[in-house]
Amino acid sequence: MTSHRDAPTRTTRGAFAVLGYIASIFVANWLITHFGLVPVGFGLKAPAGVYVAGLAFILRDVVQDDLGIGWVIYAILAGATVSLTLSAHFAIASGAAFLVSELADFAVYTPLRRRSWAAAAVFSNTVGDLVDSALFLWLAFGSLANVAGLVLGKWYVTLPVVVIFGVRHLRERHAVYRNERSHA
Repeated sequence: MTSHRDAPTRTTRGAFAVLGYIASIFVANWLITHFGLVPVGFGLKAPAGVYVAGLAFILRDVVQDDLGIGWVIYAILAGATVSLTLSAHFAIASGAAFLVSELADFAVYTPLRRRSWAAAAVFSNTVGDLVDSALFLWLAFGSLANVAGLVLGKWYVTLPVVVIFGVRHLRERHAVYRNERSHA
C-alpha cells in the first residue's frame, strides 16, 4: 500500500521512466537505421535496436505502475512520432509493434502485478517480447527470419534489469516489514 509520501516519488520516477521510454524507442530506431542487422550470438542476427528494446519493456512496466496505461500509450506514440525524423517505415513498424505488444503485456502484467512484481515483469515481458518481435520484423522487413535473434537480444538487456528491480523490490518489502515489526 502506498502512502501520500510515496506519491511524489512515484510521480517523479514515472516521469523519468516516460522520458526514458520515449528515448529508448527513438534510440532503437536510430540504431536500426544506422546499423541494420547485428550479430547477437549463437549465429543469430537481429535489428540493432534490439539492445534498447529490451530496456524499453522494463521502462514500460515502471510507467504503467507509477502513472498508468494512458501514459504508456502516450510514450509509445511520442517515441514513434520522434522516430519519424529517422525513418517513417521503422517508426510506424515500431510504434505499431509496441502498441500491440502493450495490449498483450497489459493482459498479463496487470493481473500478475498484484501477486508478484518479478513474476509479472518476467511473464508479461516474455509475451510482449514475442508479440513485439514478430510484428516488428513482419512490418519492418516482411519476414520473421530474425525473430529468434531479436528475442534473444532483448533478453540480454531485460533479464539483468528484472534482477536489479527485483532485488530492489525485495529490499523495499523487507524495509517495510522491519518498520512494521519495530512499531508493533
